[in-house]
Amino acid sequence: MTQLSDIKGFTKPLAANLGKLGISNIQALLLHLPLRYIDETHITAIRDLRINEPAQAEGEVVHAEVIYKPRKALVARLEDASGQLTLRFLHFYPSQIATLKVGAKLRVYGEVRHGFFGYEMVHPTFKAVGVATEVPETLTPVYPTVAGLAQSSIRKAIRIAMKQGDLTETLPADVYAGLKLPGFGESLLALHHPSPEVDLYALEQKTTPHWRRLAFDELLAQQLSMRKHYARRRSVSAPQFMPSRQLVSALLKNLPFALTAAQQKVALEIERDLTQPHPMQRLLQGDVGSGKTIVACMAALQSIENHWQAALMAPTEILAEQHYRKMFTWLNPLNITIAWLTGSQSKKEREFALAAIAEGRAQLVVGTHALFQEAVQFKNLGLAIIDEQHRFGVHQRLALRQKGQPEPHQLMMSATPIPRTLSMSYYADLDVSVIDELPPGRTPVATKLVADIRRDEILQRVREACLQGNQAYWVCPLIEESEALQLATANDTYTLLQEEFPELKVGLVHGRMKPAEKQAVMAAFSAGDIQLLVATTVIEVGVDVPNASLMVIEHAERMGLSQLHQLRGRVGRGANKSTCILLYQNKLSETARARLKVIYESNDGFAIAQADLQIRGPGELLGVRQSGVPMLKIADLERDVDLLETAKSMADHVLQHYPNNVERHLDRWMSSAGEYVKV
Repeated sequence: MTQLSDIKGFTKPLAANLGKLGISNIQALLLHLPLRYIDETHITAIRDLRINEPAQAEGEVVHAEVIYKPRKALVARLEDASGQLTLRFLHFYPSQIATLKVGAKLRVYGEVRHGFFGYEMVHPTFKAVGVATEVPETLTPVYPTVAGLAQSSIRKAIRIAMKQGDLTETLPADVYAGLKLPGFGESLLALHHPSPEVDLYALEQKTTPHWRRLAFDELLAQQLSMRKHYARRRSVSAPQFMPSRQLVSALLKNLPFALTAAQQKVALEIERDLTQPHPMQRLLQGDVGSGKTIVACMAALQSIENHWQAALMAPTEILAEQHYRKMFTWLNPLNITIAWLTGSQSKKEREFALAAIAEGRAQLVVGTHALFQEAVQFKNLGLAIIDEQHRFGVHQRLALRQKGQPEPHQLMMSATPIPRTLSMSYYADLDVSVIDELPPGRTPVATKLVADIRRDEILQRVREACLQGNQAYWVCPLIEESEALQLATANDTYTLLQEEFPELKVGLVHGRMKPAEKQAVMAAFSAGDIQLLVATTVIEVGVDVPNASLMVIEHAERMGLSQLHQLRGRVGRGANKSTCILLYQNKLSETARARLKVIYESNDGFAIAQADLQIRGPGELLGVRQSGVPMLKIADLERDVDLLETAKSMADHVLQHYPNNVERHLDRWMSSAGEYVKV
């Protein structure tokens, strides 16, 4: 792949600025596509300009001055044979003053509006013109850029790339047969230099055949890469576990509940994976409260019965401790030794746990990110279970996997349901199990949307619930005051609620407390000693208090859908009817209104995740920005779902019939997307 620094015309500063955009080679530059386009292919007479529409005009500067009232501005008047146009610059440089001098002939482009002297453009683009200055024949592209990198520099760089880059096809023509898509080189040319006759709306919405061709290529590259990772994993050795004959049966016999059909189905899928000679990489997903932990416990027992250790890693100490307590309750009667490992342990406790892990006496190890630190040595780790896997970075998950030799099996769990399109693309190299039903006895949570001006009614509702013997959460988004957001804070709310409810025991928990303090508060809340718990979103994952039947979420309009859904899942875990009240500020943005409408109308985690994907995009939804997976730059999972389906079915055909072309296609697309690592 030709590096930009090796091409004549690419100065060091230009290459450095392009590097800030993630562009280091000529292929990445070719695939750096426009955000939008402006039409500079014709000049409009000033008298024919239309208010609120962008246009290009040309004329002579007949007046220019810097004014100071009502505020400092550079003002010039441009005149052609039909009239005058005012140009106004509120921020300007000496070079602009020099260009906008009386007598200068200029071509300007901008949106027209009403001004004091008639037509006006504020901060238009402009350039000096002469008699021979031609009007462009194609639309002018506007590219994503960084400070110090002008649009003219990017356009010039891309013109060079179009002449010197590889525009040939990477795959045979029959791959595209029936898709009615143009060629690769033709598509690049049409997007970097589009004809003025093209439908501008379709071009900017990325629905033209040329956009669709590149979107398909990108999706196909992603599918091919995933297939190769999947095949590579199956070529690696892993311990083979016979199905558990004793421990799992003993566990199920002692449980006070029966597994749902969905739990039984996914448990069987995992059991089957663990009997294979290659590492399992399975994602176990299920809505809040669907019972993923007991399924993970059964997998751990299969590992233990085959004389291998298992480890369970959770993202927070609160969640890790809850897993530890559950596992201890379930496994202690089976004489299973469980070790507990977190960053807040005393030196003596930690050394004792490390010795038990290294010697193999600890059959199951539960902890936080402390599990993958260098000091932790397993005797024979056979299964790594990672809860809320998207909260861990790619290197953290990899570090835990490298604790075993041969490579341990890996079970990842997520309470954030994954939309089908996301599963087909970013998780296509994983085996996915879904628990799609809730255990019997779980009462649906009623969701209420309440404006902040009705706070007094909510306070009375909280008082009544707690005095009737129930418990409640009051969730705040920030710990300390933020001048930028001015949101209610946990500390202030805690103080106010203590004053409001002198008859209640009010507790506080947030992410900046010491782990021991957090654990003490959560233990008191679980035991019923605290009636009202003020908390930040640290309680979002995994804290089970069956007696908690009411939750109030401050500034719900500021939170993501999946986060609201997970928070809501903290109530409704007992037999009592439960309610989640979403407090919002009256002035809602369209996005916030759409988000709250979804959470109000649905308790279906998959429907909510699908809506969240549409509103926020895949990067925000599942933390894939930190996972090592390159984000799609051109394709959109919702808009291009038909292309995704086609790419998914085409990937196997390409791998089977054109294996020599696959690397070339991946080289084109993955080198422009950055390093690809999937764990």
